[in-house]
Amino acid sequence: MTKITPRSKLQDNPPSQGQDSMVLGLIGEGISASLTPRLHEREAAANGLLCVYKIIDLAKLGLAPDALAELLLAAERMGFGGLNITHPCKQLVIPLLDELSDDARALGAVNTVLLREGRRIGHNTDWFGFAENLRRFLPGAPLGHVVQLGAGGAGAAVAHAALRAGVQRLSIVDVDPLRAQNLARSLSARFGPAEAVATADVVGAMSTADGVINATPIGMHGHPGMPLAAELLRPDLWVADIVYFPLETELLAAARLAGCRTLSGAGMTVFQAFEAFRLFTGIVPDASRMLEHFSELIA
Repeated sequence: MTKITPRSKLQDNPPSQGQDSMVLGLIGEGISASLTPRLHEREAAANGLLCVYKIIDLAKLGLAPDALAELLLAAERMGFGGLNITHPCKQLVIPLLDELSDDARALGAVNTVLLREGRRIGHNTDWFGFAENLRRFLPGAPLGHVVQLGAGGAGAAVAHAALRAGVQRLSIVDVDPLRAQNLARSLSARFGPAEAVATADVVGAMSTADGVINATPIGMHGHPGMPLAAELLRPDLWVADIVYFPLETELLAAARLAGCRTLSGAGMTVFQAFEAFRLFTGIVPDASRMLEHFSELIA
C-alpha cells in the first residue's frame, strides 16, 4: 500500500547545483496546446539550465487514465526529474505516490510530482498560483465576503487559496449544489465553520460581497457566456477569473464596464508554473520574466 507522509517529513531533494539539464513532462488529456512546456523551457534557459519538457497527451496516445501508473514508471526509467499532472489525473495519481505535501493532501489533488531517487513526491501548486495572483495584482482588495462560482477541481484549489489569503467568508455557488456543499464542508473542517458556506442564492450573496471569483469554465473558448448576470456587478466589487484563454472573458469585460477592479487568469497560470519550476529545479524563477514570456506566448 502506498505510504503518504506529512509535509514536514517531505524530502524534495532538488537537483544538485551542478546539474545542467532536466527532462520534465505534462500528463493529461487534450493538452496539446498547453503553454506550460514553453514556460518551463524558457525560464530554465534563462537560468542556464537545459530543460526538455514533453507533453504526454492521453488523447493523442490513445490511452485511458488507467495508463497513469505505466506512464509514471516509464518517466522514472527515462530519468525524468518530475511531471506536471492535469485533468483527468490529478486525483488518480495520488495512490501512486510515496509522499504528499500538506496542501496536496488537503485538496485531494496533485498537479506536480517530483521524481527523486526512486520516490514520487506530490504537490499542488494550483492554489499558490491563485493566491499569488491575487496578492500581486489586486493589492488591498477587501476580503470580508467573497462569492466563488464553481466548486470543481479548480474551484477547490481556488477556495483553499482564498481562505489562506485571508477571506473571512466564502460563499460557494455551483450548478451541482451537493458539490458546493461538500467543498464548503471540507473547507470548514480546515479553516473554521463560519468561513465557507454553500449557497444557491446568488443574488443575496452578491448583495453583500466584496469580490467574486469565477472558477468555472464559462468564458473559455468553447464555453462562451458569463457565469452570473451582469446587473449583479457593482463598482465596489473586485472580480477575478481563472480563465486565461481568452484573457478578456465576457465576465471581465462586463466587470470593467461596471467599474470593478479585475484580475485575469494569466497570473494564476504563471504562478502555478513558477512554484512547480522552483520545486522541480531548486531555483527560484524570475516572476516578471515568466509573466513576460506568458504574454508573448498567449499573443
